[in-house]
Amino acid sequence: TIPGRKPRASSLRWRRGPVSLERFTMEKVVVIDCRSHMLGRLASIIAKQLLIGQHVVAVRTEAITISGGLVRQKMKFSRFLRLRMNTNPKKGPIHYRSPARILWRTVRGMIPHKTKRGAAALERFKSFEGVPPPYDKIKRAVVPDALKVLRLQTTHKFCTLGNLAQEVGWKHGDTVAALEEKRISRSGDYYKLKKKGVQLSLKAKANVAAKLKPLEATLAPVGMA
Repeated sequence: TIPGRKPRASSLRWRRGPVSLERFTMEKVVVIDCRSHMLGRLASIIAKQLLIGQHVVAVRTEAITISGGLVRQKMKFSRFLRLRMNTNPKKGPIHYRSPARILWRTVRGMIPHKTKRGAAALERFKSFEGVPPPYDKIKRAVVPDALKVLRLQTTHKFCTLGNLAQEVGWKHGDTVAALEEKRISRSGDYYKLKKKGVQLSLKAKANVAAKLKPLEATLAPVGMA
């Protein structure tokens, strides 16, 4: 370096100490229930999480919300369908019709997917219509910053990604709806059984509480009371 001049930032970048990873602790896989989430806001948050190393699975993508009426969105999508390569259209762009792939493509557009870092981030993302196994037995999360009820005015027109996809050529909407109805029915039966088991457990504890009371003084010092 020239005497009397500060070194450039590029020469200082390796002088930092080790980065603590304590604040980067995260779940292995986060399953997001996409119902009533805004498409763009949800995609941007997912993209950011993928780039910092999070694994994300998006389910019920057919229930994602898009601001603007169905007629307007269909016109926009029809203009998108006209984009193609003149000499060999099969080389791209590829126009996905299913809600899961539309979300995937939206997320891909927010990631530098042609770099190694971006390609690795995109590999950590999965999207599905409905809630297929094994994700039907995993706790699902929502993204408050992308919820329609918090982000869209009550008088604003909107449509769902499933309705738009059916208008432009997706043919499996009825099948997904039937499978979702069965899944919700099974989930309701499981919840009733679980609630009944919890009530029986509380009742059993109440019945033996009087018998266990003399043992509390013995168990308290070791933290088992």
